[in-house]
Amino acid sequence: MSGTRPPAWRREFEPKLWTVLRGGYGWGDLRADAVAGLTVAIVALPLAMALAIASGTTPDKGLHTAIVAGFLISALGGSKVQIGGPTAAFIPVVFVVIERFGYGGLILCTLLAGLMLIAAGLLRLGALMRYMPQPVITGFTAGIAVSIFSSQVKDALGLRMGDVPAGFVERWTAYAQHLGTTQPTAVALTVIGLAVIIALRRWRPRWPGFLFALLTCTVVALALALPAETVGTRFGALPSSLPTFAIPHIPFERTFELLPSAFTIAFLAGVESLLSAVVADGMTGGRHRSNGELVAQGVANVGSALFGGLPATGALARTATNIRAGARSPVSGILHAAFLLVFMLALSPLMSYVPLAALAAVLLVVAWNMSEVQQFRHTLSAPWGDRVVLLLTFAITVLVDLTLAIQAGVVAAAFVFMHRMAQSVEVSADTPEDEDEHQRELLPPGVEAFRISGPLFFGASNRIDALLDRLPEKPRVFILRMRLVPIIDASGVHALENLAVRCRRQGTALVISGLQAQPRRILADMGFEGHAGDVRFADDYAQAIIVARALSGTAAGPPADAGS
Repeated sequence: MSGTRPPAWRREFEPKLWTVLRGGYGWGDLRADAVAGLTVAIVALPLAMALAIASGTTPDKGLHTAIVAGFLISALGGSKVQIGGPTAAFIPVVFVVIERFGYGGLILCTLLAGLMLIAAGLLRLGALMRYMPQPVITGFTAGIAVSIFSSQVKDALGLRMGDVPAGFVERWTAYAQHLGTTQPTAVALTVIGLAVIIALRRWRPRWPGFLFALLTCTVVALALALPAETVGTRFGALPSSLPTFAIPHIPFERTFELLPSAFTIAFLAGVESLLSAVVADGMTGGRHRSNGELVAQGVANVGSALFGGLPATGALARTATNIRAGARSPVSGILHAAFLLVFMLALSPLMSYVPLAALAAVLLVVAWNMSEVQQFRHTLSAPWGDRVVLLLTFAITVLVDLTLAIQAGVVAAAFVFMHRMAQSVEVSADTPEDEDEHQRELLPPGVEAFRISGPLFFGASNRIDALLDRLPEKPRVFILRMRLVPIIDASGVHALENLAVRCRRQGTALVISGLQAQPRRILADMGFEGHAGDVRFADDYAQAIIVARALSGTAAGPPADAGS
């Protein structure tokens, strides 16, 4: 095989599987990946079923998603040990889409999300995911956790009621109305399932707690002939056949209505998969390819939809399990999908006996893990702006809509950031402490100087407008010191133009000193001198004083060794 490396643009999208195989892959690697793949498949089996049921569909849809999308994410992804499949983050949005548009609407929504992810990867937007504010992510994740918890109350308590409403308030109102129908058997099985998971996490953390919880609850229910609702009694027998390429009726006429939900799914898939890849890099010392990972996630979601599956993304918990089990390459993820397929074909008759209360116990634990209570509390101790963003995102996620929560959270975070940046900008007649405290004494009569510190952008540009109003008398020369201005935007340029116009109208000469590279370039590109008129520029403060003396007609003294 040729040792020539592919070009940089191709390496950015080259699947890690190809890189690993090209570098050499032996039987020892295959054995390690097989053990890891089997371990993850055992963990993923109960989760895939539980997540599908919580999303408002049948458990086989979750298994098909884990098989098809899990295979594609590992085969094409930019992370070496990423495990993909359905995750809890999708539950609220998938539940609402199915309720409003039917399962065909979800298929279209997943297809659109997949295409969005492919486009995001090809446009190299993977790096932009790093700029998502942490309070938005924490509030959004905690809100989803609360939504998942509330969706499991019916099965955890065995309430005799119809379909669970999608709205948070309506859902809890319905629960309160049917609280008298609570089934002690369901409550007991839920408690048993929780106890098994918690006990194993404490004393046997390497054991698959979710699977043991399902097995224990199923054995107890069968041995005692408990009247518990099971997967089989609600959904019938699970299919014991390969996933088939079958597309239900897709309401293409409602594409525009589904775009917000599709964006939410794409956003969740992108953020969660890249977050999982970053954590995996920290555990393995590797480095993922973010844009290639986004393309793989997009292809996986399109593939899942074409086989009637659910949205998929990188699963952090399963990826961590894969790493701890000794995975060495994406082959472990491919084998995880193969083992899941074997389990589904061989064990589907037995899965029908699993109590729904046991699956509810699994998802209650998932919701608790997802809530990140400590991180939520930690963020509440942050500055007031971060607290507002956190609580706003959390409240809208729980009470209104996930898409709106993302939009509102990001917008609120942007306003908080702009306010902080504007507050950091200083406009002062005083000199910095590290400069000669007698610099202002060097100013000739009739000359004033002000210093700007910080980025001159639209959030702070209004500070320039009031500069001349702060002076008791109109100066003959006004020096604006800009050495500490690293960047300027169009609003800042406009504010400088207005200042220059006011100076010209009142007969004041304007001198700007110490321009850095970016402000100098932006002013030139936007034709500042042409719009502002007669403005002088000085390289530093000392030169600005010399120019001011010449303009004011003051006799020149010894030049000062001053900063700009």
